[in-house]
Amino acid sequence: MRIGDLSARTGVSVRSLRYYEEQRLLTSTRSAGGQRHYTAADVERVGFIQRMYTAGLSSRTVAELLPCVDSPSEENSDAALERMAQERDRLSAHIADLIRTRDALDRLMATNRAHRESLSAEVAQ
Repeated sequence: MRIGDLSARTGVSVRSLRYYEEQRLLTSTRSAGGQRHYTAADVERVGFIQRMYTAGLSSRTVAELLPCVDSPSEENSDAALERMAQERDRLSAHIADLIRTRDALDRLMATNRAHRESLSAEVAQ
């Protein structure tokens, strides 16, 4: 499939797909006219890349994990496992920060509601 087709099937922009190639996260073959061609398996690969980006991983980190996806072996599995553990720890810390932020917003909202209720009670009197 051509790059526009891959873009349509994955919801990822053509520009992003070209970036993935620049970062060596995705590969294509070229037609005689120079057009990029992808396989059906690349749809799943782009989905994987997108999930990793959504989780906050960088292109560099994704590139470090792809050998384990592409050709699992003891050597690259050990390296990928270590890298995944680091990223998991980073995500866990980020989640904890988000929870603290959400809790602070909850407290602020409760304070604001209480203040509005007290103002409404004063007006009613």
